[in-house]
Formats: sequence, structure tokens, C-alpha cells
Amino acid sequence: MFKKIMNKKLLKNQKGLTLIEVLAVVVILAIIAVIAIPAIGNIIDNSRIKGAKADAVNLINAAHLYYTDGATDEFNATKKEYYDTAGGAKDWKVTKPAGNTGTSALKFSGKVIRGNITITFTDATIDDIKPESKEGDKGIVDIN
Repeated sequence: MFKKIMNKKLLKNQKGLTLIEVLAVVVILAIIAVIAIPAIGNIIDNSRIKGAKADAVNLINAAHLYYTDGATDEFNATKKEYYDTAGGAKDWKVTKPAGNTGTSALKFSGKVIRGNITITFTDATIDDIKPESKEGDKGIVDIN
């Protein structure tokens, strides 16, 4: 009986955490941070790559409207009535090979910049630009 009373008194007097418990929590949080931060960085970079590719595809689709209206010269940044914004595209153009009328024949060339990601396209068709791939697909020269 005496032991039970003493144990209850000891338990009531314990306040706060020991240094070991605090250090254990800090170590666990540090391990989680080491794992999570690079994973989040990769997700952000993948989103930027997909966004850059989407910008290129949108400009190819705008060029398709331009050529559907009967134009024959290259589609570039001066034709603003066919697109709302070029996104991160810089120094770009879309060309149409002679005799082809489909969207898949149009070729996009230029740089698309999203954050710290720069993708350089050279004569990339809409089929060459695969949103799920980070690798250098046909027509894509450089991903920095």
C-alpha cells in the first residue's frame, strides 16, 4: 500500500520532458526533414518541366489556329491575337512544313523558362513533347 502511495506521488511530481526525450524528438524531426526536402524539390522541378512543355504545346495549338486562318509564314511572338500569353517561352517560333495541315506537323523551336528550369526545343512537334518525360525526347535539346 505504501508503494502505491509513493508511486502516485512520484508520478504527480514529474513535469516536463527529459533531455533525452527532447533530443529524440529533434533527431526524428531532422531525419524526416532530410527525407522530405529533396522529395518536395523534385516535385516542384517536375511541375516546372511539365509547365514548360505545356507552354510549348499551347503555342503549337495557337499556331494551328493561325495556319487554319490561311497564313503561310512562320508563327512567332508578333502574332499576339492568337494566344493570350506565351508563358515562359523566349525567342520562339512555330513553322509549318509545306503541304502539311495537321497540328502534329507543326514544329516548335525556342526556349521555355520556368523558374530554374530551361528547356530548349528545336523543331519539336506536338507528338515529340511528352509531358510525362524529363528526358531529352526527339526535338528537345536541353533541360537545365
